[in-house]
Amino acid sequence: MSRSDPARGIRFVLLAVAFFAFQDGISKHLAAHYPVPFFVMIRYWFFAAFVVALAARSPGGLRAAPVPAMPVIQVIRGVLLVAQILVIVTSFDLVGLATTQAIFALHPLLATLLAVPVLGEAVGWRRLAAVGVGFAGVLVILRPGTGVFDPDTLIALLAAGMFAVYGVLTRMTSRADGSGAPAFFYTGVAGAAAITLVGPFHWTPMTVPDMGWLALLCVTGMSGHYCLIRALDATEAVRIQPFIYLQMVLAMGVGALVFGETVDATAIVGVAMIIGAGLYAIWREARALRRAGAASG
Repeated sequence: MSRSDPARGIRFVLLAVAFFAFQDGISKHLAAHYPVPFFVMIRYWFFAAFVVALAARSPGGLRAAPVPAMPVIQVIRGVLLVAQILVIVTSFDLVGLATTQAIFALHPLLATLLAVPVLGEAVGWRRLAAVGVGFAGVLVILRPGTGVFDPDTLIALLAAGMFAVYGVLTRMTSRADGSGAPAFFYTGVAGAAAITLVGPFHWTPMTVPDMGWLALLCVTGMSGHYCLIRALDATEAVRIQPFIYLQMVLAMGVGALVFGETVDATAIVGVAMIIGAGLYAIWREARALRRAGAASG
C-alpha cells in the first residue's frame, strides 16, 4: 500500500492506542498478583506466533521471511523492547498508570537527543529547547528534593530512556529495511526468545479469571501492533506520532476509573509541558521533512 491515505493511518493509530491503553490496565492488574516476567513471557509467545503466522501468509511463506540488512541491530531491538516492557509494567505496579505514562511521554524527546550522536541527525535550537521544556516537565512531576518525591518514579524514567534507544535503533534499521516486515518479525521473535530465558523461572499458577485477563492481554497486544503496522503502511510516521500521546491520556483514564489513581494539579502542569514540547518537536520534524522533500523534488 502506498503512503497516501493519512485519514486511514490516523484511524488505525487511534485503534492502536486504545488497544495499548487497555493492555496497560490489564498488565497493571496482573503485575499485582503474578511475577512480571511470567505473564510477559506468555504474551510474547502469542506475539511471536502472530508474527510468524503473518510471515507464513506472505508470498513465499516462511522461507521467504524477511532477511534484514542489519540482523544484529534487529535482534538488539527485539531484546531491548521486551526488557523495556518488563521495566514499564513494574512501574505500572509500583507507581501507577497515570504517573508512569506521564513520565514515559518524555521518550520522543529523548530519542531526539539520541538521534544526534547515533544517527548523525541535525537538531536545531528550537527542538533542543523543546527537549529542555520536556525535562523540566518531568522535574515538575517528580519534584525531587521535596517530601512528595517517590524514588520508584525513576523506574518510569528508565523505561522512557530504554524506549528512546529502541526508537532510534528502529529508525536506524528502517533506513536499510523499511519500517514494516523485518522490524516487526524480529521484534516478536527475538523478544520471545529472550524472555523465554527468564520467564520459566517465575512460572506461577493462575486463577481462571486471570487466565481470561491474560488471554485478553495477548489479544490486545497483537491487535495494537497490527493496527500500528496498518497505520504506518497507510501514511508517514510523522503524521501519526501526535496521536500516540492519546495512549497516555487513555491510560490515565483507566488508572483513575479502574484503580482509583489521582493526578494532582502540579503533575498535570508537568504533563502539559511534556506533551506540548513533544508535539512541538514533532511539528518541527515534519516541517524539516517537508523542506527536504521539496528540495529533493
